[in-house]
Amino acid sequence: MSVGVVGLGLIGGSLARALQAAGVPVVATDPVSGGEARAAGLTVADDVARLAANRPDVVVLAAPLRAMRTVAGELAEALAEEPGWDPTVTDVGSVKGPVRDAVTEAGLGQRYVGAHPMSGTEHSGFAASSATLMQGVPWAVTVTGDTDPERLLQVLRLVTGPLGGTAAVLTDELHDEAVALVSHVPHVLATHLLGSVASAPVRDVALRLAAGSFRDGTRVGLTDPRRTEAMVTENSAWVAPVLRLAARDLERLADALDSNAPTHWFFDRPEPVRERIRPGGTARVTGLRPGDGADVAGAADVKAVPLTGDWSAALVAACSQGAVLVALDQGQAFLR
Repeated sequence: MSVGVVGLGLIGGSLARALQAAGVPVVATDPVSGGEARAAGLTVADDVARLAANRPDVVVLAAPLRAMRTVAGELAEALAEEPGWDPTVTDVGSVKGPVRDAVTEAGLGQRYVGAHPMSGTEHSGFAASSATLMQGVPWAVTVTGDTDPERLLQVLRLVTGPLGGTAAVLTDELHDEAVALVSHVPHVLATHLLGSVASAPVRDVALRLAAGSFRDGTRVGLTDPRRTEAMVTENSAWVAPVLRLAARDLERLADALDSNAPTHWFFDRPEPVRERIRPGGTARVTGLRPGDGADVAGAADVKAVPLTGDWSAALVAACSQGAVLVALDQGQAFLR
């Protein structure tokens, strides 16, 4: 299949590079980074209308969240100028509910399948992009009861095929709740830690002494603050409650420290997660190389779901319990 990528920042640029490296025909557009991308060997159209003239099978909206409504509208206009063109529309946004609203308002809702690659860095822009950033990574792919199963299958084939990734098929709501915990709130806490140091009288001494724990705890806080702010505010319904719980627990810990009360409740509570994400744990499932579907078919820990009946609902039910799709082969989806 051929792919169009609208937006060539860190994620869109890395996706375009990864697809090109895998031999997938790609055309991209970006009013800012187009020249850089063209110099890097990508096929770049001047605007969305010219991208549409290439009639890619899938169009990926990789613009910033705050620009998604504008970009969706431009794509809708381009579709009207290309009779017979029937692309599937997906995206790489870190929040799914607002993106679905934007594409639905533009009249693209029946074409849309949500997607979010769980990969990134603290850097921004096409210059920071690389093919490896999008190869073999976990994706969330989101659906509603009205999602076209053929379009869903198209996106899943792209993720598990040339990109060599895995896919958790979820509802928008479940995705947004989950990423609030593992992505958005960590960005907020990293930003808070940087801010605490920035306003401290001993800032310069502290920074001279900072080592691994500060570096690891603040890495995502180095992200473009406008990008982080947009991500958090767009998912405020799920981020705000988690932050209130965090504030409550930290206040309780501070009170315990002041009164010399027990604090083990705070430091021991994460143990079930520690066990899963330590080396040898079960929380991380890496992507597969393209063509590995036959290899996983007979594995003892893999469940096959026939792509018949209401198979998308079956995937959502399984993935809601922690399973991920690792391959598609011979009319079946393989979950691990």
